[in-house]
Amino acid sequence: MEEQLKKEIINLLAENKYHLKRITSLQNDKEVIIGVVKKNGLALEFASAELRGNKEVVLEAVKQDGYALSFASEELRGNKEFMIELVKNDDRALRYASDELKANKEFMIELVKQYGFYLNYASEELRANKEFILEAVNQNGLALEFASEELRGNKEVVLEAVKQNGLALEYASKELRNNKEFMIELIKQNLTELQYASKELMAKKEFILEALKQNGWNLYYLSEELQGNKELVMEAVKQSGLALQYASRELKGNKEVVLEAVKQNGDALQYASEDLKKEFMMEAVNLHLKALQFASEELKK
Repeated sequence: MEEQLKKEIINLLAENKYHLKRITSLQNDKEVIIGVVKKNGLALEFASAELRGNKEVVLEAVKQDGYALSFASEELRGNKEFMIELVKNDDRALRYASDELKANKEFMIELVKQYGFYLNYASEELRANKEFILEAVNQNGLALEFASEELRGNKEVVLEAVKQNGLALEYASKELRNNKEFMIELIKQNLTELQYASKELMAKKEFILEALKQNGWNLYYLSEELQGNKELVMEAVKQSGLALQYASRELKGNKEVVLEAVKQNGDALQYASEDLKKEFMMEAVNLHLKALQFASEELKK
């Protein structure tokens, strides 16, 4: 076939893949098919069974259009190495992986390392397999979102996910996020903040007090009303003086609260009200002057 004629045929077939369906004599012509799928990946649908199982041909088709993989042979869509390479280039390819491959632990773990969302394509059996999910969230905590409902309520699984990525707690079951002891343990280990606790827990003062004892910075996540609660703010600044910055305006002007914060961290004074700053400065100056009275003449110099 002359080169110019071949180019024209390739262009014609690329413009309308259904022409290829009718011209059976070209369906197994590798050179022609590669030329066509480079321009229209979906034309792979009408290539011969042999070429739909050819890595070079399929790769060219998928490069042009990720959906072309749906027409590749079952054997090729079940090839672990080939599919991993394709997914790296176009993650849409994963949806067309063979069912057998989607149930393959090694294959799915390799992909989850790159992006937790890929777990969504794993088989139901894998997403309910504790051993597999533990390994998956250890690689990417956000993969927890696609674990089975039962495992999203499993303390061990959720703890591993949150250790890897604190944001993973968002995907834990409501029941677990409503578990006071579990949430306090996470806060104690600095693995999460109050923002991910359930509404039910956030309505319990004793829980909030305990959380602030563990990490005063959690004051940031409280409502304006609670940031104006003296008992809660006192607990927060005892643990972290700089948490004073999140207290209400009124409490930033409360001498008892500010003293507690400054005791824990002297830099907390910067967040006190202007009036208190002046008062504290005057007290410091007076204290300094009194001290000088008892200093030796040499020290006064």
